[in-house]
Amino acid sequence: MYDRILLPTDGSETTDRALAHAADLADRYGADLHLLYVIDVTVFADDVETAGIVSEFETMGDRIVGRVAAEAREAGVEPAATAVVRGTPHRTILEYVDEEGIDLVVMGTHGRTGLDRYLLGSVTEKVVRLSDVPVLTVRGPGADGDER
Repeated sequence: MYDRILLPTDGSETTDRALAHAADLADRYGADLHLLYVIDVTVFADDVETAGIVSEFETMGDRIVGRVAAEAREAGVEPAATAVVRGTPHRTILEYVDEEGIDLVVMGTHGRTGLDRYLLGSVTEKVVRLSDVPVLTVRGPGADGDER
């Protein structure tokens, strides 16, 4: 049913929960698992020198993707691809979906965002609304005060 599964990651606990679902589905269907970390370049002012800051985010993204890849391996799935890229998160995720022929996206419902999630809509909500492929959303622990 699925050949290529994408797990966008921001290193949050919700992403860790989403990994369990993505790894299970990849194992079940023999699908390739792709891991993606997007550096949100929209948070940087145009007039500020950002090379050093972006470099630090790339290093952090590499660490996060490496950790998630190791956790996928522990779950019995070897990631087919890992990537750390710059862009607007939801657009970059959707571009990756198109470019790599992804047929399922697995995402946490809440990541590391704060107030802007309420004002602008979360990355996950935008991906769900705009994606041409199915998007499986996974709630984080204690989401909306629910401790299930």
